[in-house]
Amino acid sequence: MPSLNPAVAEIRRAVRTAIAELPERSTVIVALSGGADSLALTAATVFEARAREITVLSLTVDHQLQPTSGEVAAGAAVAAEHLGVDNALSTKVEVTATGAGLEAAARDARYAAIVGIARAENAAAVLLGHTLDDQAETVLLGLARGAGAASLQGMPPVRVDDDGLAWMRPLLGVRRTTTRAFCAASDIAVWDDPHNTDERFARVRARQRVLPVLEAELGPGIAEALARTAEQLREDAAAFDDMIHETIEDIVEHAEAGISVSAAALAANPAALRNRIIRLVVDSEFGVSLTRVQTLEVARLATDWSGQGPIDLPACTARRHGGRIVFTARS
Repeated sequence: MPSLNPAVAEIRRAVRTAIAELPERSTVIVALSGGADSLALTAATVFEARAREITVLSLTVDHQLQPTSGEVAAGAAVAAEHLGVDNALSTKVEVTATGAGLEAAARDARYAAIVGIARAENAAAVLLGHTLDDQAETVLLGLARGAGAASLQGMPPVRVDDDGLAWMRPLLGVRRTTTRAFCAASDIAVWDDPHNTDERFARVRARQRVLPVLEAELGPGIAEALARTAEQLREDAAAFDDMIHETIEDIVEHAEAGISVSAAALAANPAALRNRIIRLVVDSEFGVSLTRVQTLEVARLATDWSGQGPIDLPACTARRHGGRIVFTARS
């Protein structure tokens, strides 16, 4: 018997590991664009799902951003049927943003559409085709923005939302070249999205200009190093989160129209833990994220208190009242 192509073996193994945690006879949805990454993911998922009697659906979202988008979506559905999915689904979304905000708006519209269909199909998981290269680009862009450790953690391999739906990225350890090799070895025709070479988008510039220069000047392995950085930071963040939740139980109290934190206890913590507590308290109570500047201003109410007045934050106000920092919702 001929040996299995290495690219096919690598991607099947990655998918097998990812779906091993899912219940047998459950349903998964593979987000399918028609590109090499998502087609390789779809083919490998169909193959690996058989042993566990998992139903595999593909879902193609037509963003209607290009004249031929409808044809591309239809072609992706046909390709999925040929690969053996149990059902090839498709839907359309409206994306109104333009320019630099187009990518984020398309992502939000796509996410909302996938969530709705996943719930309707009672899916246990949504599988996304992000690769190690996508992870490296995400970390690099976060580094360029100075967005802190949270952004540098990149995309998690698995995230379970509030409704119990698992968002899985089986290919985060796989290079983009491997997904193309998988499709070539499997005789799968792929579609190349023109937006993936459109340098209006920062991600494309990072992919086509920045990463190649880093590889040329600093040596190979930059993408893998960035992905390892994300993994290590996620491990650190998980440990911090455990510490934060233990600490919050002792120092946080509910207040009228808001929440309060002990200033002395906050000041006694290391800066990294103190700042994370502030961000988590505000996010959990008011559903907003603080910038680093805003976080440091709030921290000064505990560490450098000299009678300064209230601090206006998104959705709330922070002020020192006695020995506590009180966060109150803004009308």
